[in-house]
Amino acid sequence: MENIILIGMPGCGKSTVGVKLAQALDMSFIDTDDVIQARSGRRLQEMVDDDGIDRFLEEEADAVCSLQVSGYVVATGGSVVYKERAMRHLHAVGTVLYIELPYEEIERRIHNLSSRGIALREGQTLRMLYDERIPLYEAQADAVVHAQGLKMDETVQAAIRACCEKRQSMV
Repeated sequence: MENIILIGMPGCGKSTVGVKLAQALDMSFIDTDDVIQARSGRRLQEMVDDDGIDRFLEEEADAVCSLQVSGYVVATGGSVVYKERAMRHLHAVGTVLYIELPYEEIERRIHNLSSRGIALREGQTLRMLYDERIPLYEAQADAVVHAQGLKMDETVQAAIRACCEKRQSMV
């Protein structure tokens, strides 16, 4: 069975939606942030602070490329789109869904910017990060789930519809 891969900004709900989506589809769930932390023995923010963003992005890509799963909903870190090798692997093992929310909603949801393990370069604001990443998410998405104004269950249903539509278009 193919996997469903969730990409998007920090705070868009990849992990929360992912758990519910996995339950709805009787699939397993994995969060690549957990894989990265298990492999390194450190928290994401500690890795970013101690090793720098470039090294963190390499470790993230290594962790993502190590995933050999089937029948999973995979929530990725927001920075996964920076490494082409990670995205090639994810596309090879599943359908990539972009959970899209407008900047204002992301800003409202993120309160712990400096401790959340976000790959934010020195001097970069959340708005700058958002503007930089949106074209990357759009380019990598097999389908987009527009989550603005949707309740959790509605977002899950939208993700299921997006997967079904993607699979039908491939036939």
